[in-house]
Amino acid sequence: MMKRRDFITLLGGAAAWPLAARAQRPAKLPTIGYLGSSTASPQNQWVAAFVQRLHELGWVEGRTIAIEYRWAEGRTERFHEIAAEFARLKVDIIITSGTAPVQAAKQAATNVPIVFAVASDPVGNNLVASLAHPGGNVTGLSIQQTDLAAKKLELLREAVSSFRQLAILANVASPASVLEKDEVEAAARTLSLNVERRRKRWASPCPIACSPAPTR
Repeated sequence: MMKRRDFITLLGGAAAWPLAARAQRPAKLPTIGYLGSSTASPQNQWVAAFVQRLHELGWVEGRTIAIEYRWAEGRTERFHEIAAEFARLKVDIIITSGTAPVQAAKQAATNVPIVFAVASDPVGNNLVASLAHPGGNVTGLSIQQTDLAAKKLELLREAVSSFRQLAILANVASPASVLEKDEVEAAARTLSLNVERRRKRWASPCPIACSPAPTR
């Protein structure tokens, strides 16, 4: 039969087991959520450059940071699914590229810093308050396509003297394309051009295409 003193000693040791287990458990690494708009293969070089730059700054994947990669595979509805998953995982930062993925991330992860490699007109798309003072939790590099809409039409008209009617082929699933389309239409009105809209949904967001419409 176990003596009373031996039992108390054993009980005291057992009480310390959870503390020892917690002490041996590795701390959670800071985690980056990488939201890719297509698949891994076409973005291999981007990812390699990103990881390399992190390494140069002292952040080593698997040692000092963790990276959760998710790929939307060209399906816009996946942006929201992945962004919501990152919010549940409580990642420390979200990295992505493109207007639609940033919008999805901003909506799902309001308290997580979001950095985009590139997005079109972040002010017009309500990603940031202004270019000088973004505010909020979103920042990155901007493509100001809308600012060049009128100039592109002017150049097109100079190149094609008979240019009177404009056809617009736009991806309505892309917020950037919609904004640029609106700017192109406004510019076309000032140049007295007739506008013909042609809409199509692509598998992934892409900019609009403009050309003189064929005469009938």
